[in-house]
Amino acid sequence: MANWNDPQPRSGFGASPSLDGRTAGRTTYDAGLRRHMLSIYNYMASGVLLSGIVALLFAPYALQMMQSPIKWVVMLAPLGFVFAISGGAQRFSEGTLKALYWSFAAIMGVSLSTIFVVFTMTSIATTFFATAAAFAGLSLYGYTTKKDLSGFGTFLIMGVVGILVASLINLFVGSGVLQMVISVLGVLIFAGLTAYDTQMLKNQYFHLRGTDFVGKAVVLGALSLYLDFINMFQFLLSFLGQRD
Repeated sequence: MANWNDPQPRSGFGASPSLDGRTAGRTTYDAGLRRHMLSIYNYMASGVLLSGIVALLFAPYALQMMQSPIKWVVMLAPLGFVFAISGGAQRFSEGTLKALYWSFAAIMGVSLSTIFVVFTMTSIATTFFATAAAFAGLSLYGYTTKKDLSGFGTFLIMGVVGILVASLINLFVGSGVLQMVISVLGVLIFAGLTAYDTQMLKNQYFHLRGTDFVGKAVVLGALSLYLDFINMFQFLLSFLGQRD
C-alpha cells in the first residue's frame, strides 16, 4: 500500500527499486500521454473555433455563394484538403501539415456559412452545444474505457461509405424520408467514431512517443476528431434544427 504522506519511499521493508522504476516510468508515460492528447484537443477545438468565426463572417454572403458556381468549390475544397493532409503526412513537414489544417478549417468555415441560410441562429447554437456535450462524453468514454473498440472500426468506416453513397443518391431522388434516415445514421456513426478515434489516438501514442512523427500525429489526430465533431453536428442539425 502506498504511503501517501511520504513522497520519498525508503529502502528496506516494503521498498523495491525495480517497482519504483516502473512506477516512475509509468508516471512519465501518463504525463506524456496527457500532453499529447491535450495538444490534439487544443488543435481540434481551435480548428472548430476558426471554422465558426469564418462561417459567421461569410454568413451574409452565403446565399449568393449557394446561387453561383463557386458553391462547388466551397463544397469540394474541404475534401481536397482532407486528402492532401492524410495522403501527404509522410512527405510533408509538420509545419506544412499545420498550414494545411488551418487552411482546411478556414475553407470549412466558408462551407458551413450556408447553414445560416437554412436554419435559425437559435437552433444552430442549441445543436452546437448539444454536439459539444455529446462529443465530450463520447471522447471521455473512448479515453477511459477498458473495452477494445478496434473491432468497430471497419463497421463504422463502412457506415461512412454507406451514408456517402446514400447522400449522393438522394441528391437525385430528393427523398425527405431517406434524408432523415441518413441523418440519424450519420449521428450514430460519427458518435461511434468519436469514441473509436479517441481510443485509437490514445493507443497510438505508445508507438509514436519519442519519434519525429509525434508532432504530425497531433495534426492528424486533430483532423480526425474535427471531422467527427463537424459531421455529428451537421447530421444532428439536419433533423433537429428549425428551418429559417
